[in-house]
Amino acid sequence: MRPVVALIALAALTACSPAGPSAAPAPSTAAPTGSPSESSGELRFREVARLERPVALAVREGDERLYVAEQGGKLRTSDGATVIDLSGEVSTGNEQGLLGVAFHPTGRWLYLDWTDAQGRTHVTEWAYDGTRATARRDVLTQEQPYANHNGGQLAFGPDGHLYVALGDGGSAGDPRGNGQNLGTLLGKILRIDPRGRPYKIPDDNPFAGREGARPEIWAYGLRNPWRFTFDRESGDLWIGDVGQNEREEVNRQPTGSGGGENYGWNLREGDRPYRDGEGRDLVEPVIVYPLGEGGNCSVIAGHVYRGRQIPWLRGHFLYGDFCAGWVRAAPVDDLKAAAVVGQVEQLSSFGEGPDGELYALSLQGPLYRIEPA
Repeated sequence: MRPVVALIALAALTACSPAGPSAAPAPSTAAPTGSPSESSGELRFREVARLERPVALAVREGDERLYVAEQGGKLRTSDGATVIDLSGEVSTGNEQGLLGVAFHPTGRWLYLDWTDAQGRTHVTEWAYDGTRATARRDVLTQEQPYANHNGGQLAFGPDGHLYVALGDGGSAGDPRGNGQNLGTLLGKILRIDPRGRPYKIPDDNPFAGREGARPEIWAYGLRNPWRFTFDRESGDLWIGDVGQNEREEVNRQPTGSGGGENYGWNLREGDRPYRDGEGRDLVEPVIVYPLGEGGNCSVIAGHVYRGRQIPWLRGHFLYGDFCAGWVRAAPVDDLKAAAVVGQVEQLSSFGEGPDGELYALSLQGPLYRIEPA
């Protein structure tokens, strides 16, 4: 049975050489096969900053800087400034710490997802003027029964609401059945308006007003949705859900779906039943790949590229694997045509700049800008 070590925990178990700022090397024999088409090519991952265990990136309206969350507790900018320091408050487990960052669409507030010394998840808000973060308050807290599968992603959707990822609570196999339990926030993606006391529930949330269900829930049946992103052009939601024993998966929720999708965990892992689980109306993943093959261990969902610097990459979804290190690009209308386009050791996350250009983060420290090779 696979050890319960999704994403960040694997950093302590994987010996990798540092990745450099030069052009991405060709995929090794341990990486998935596939080569770019004639209209595409490999990408260059150019180092633009070096941080301490970077795990998430966000941008702020009217601000050209990149904001990077370091797992140890600091929110830093690409020019080296420290905006917030929670290093004395965050828990230090392998899958804990500061895990996510997002800015309100107006840029007036920033939000961090982090775990405290007792392992509880916090979504915390600060007022922010571009220089100082003040008026701190907790928007949401969640008890965590185990130290792993905390999720951690925060993002504002095209609708202006805040989406929050929470894993199933940890251990192995979802022993408490949280993924399929609508009475808990664990194993879900939430949708809230954070500008409330402490937050508001959008009236059109799929389970608002349903007896026995938490109205914050937007989607469920997730094991550890470490990273999700919104396509800035279509509004589609792409969710990378880290697998248990056999399969890594990416799910795609089309814009305008209304929410309420059940992505299957723990009845199903990827495209296969888990422990003979059965369920109705489960949404099939759009990308699945085998866990363990070629060193695969944890899927890292990226963005659909909408920038201008790499014309052939437009309309491709980027994703990668933390342990194997490969990065793939797949046309959104033909996801089976994915090709390996580069390599990032200990890939922890992707990010999107204000101009639509993409970045890759390595837990080893580098922040890379993705460019044509």
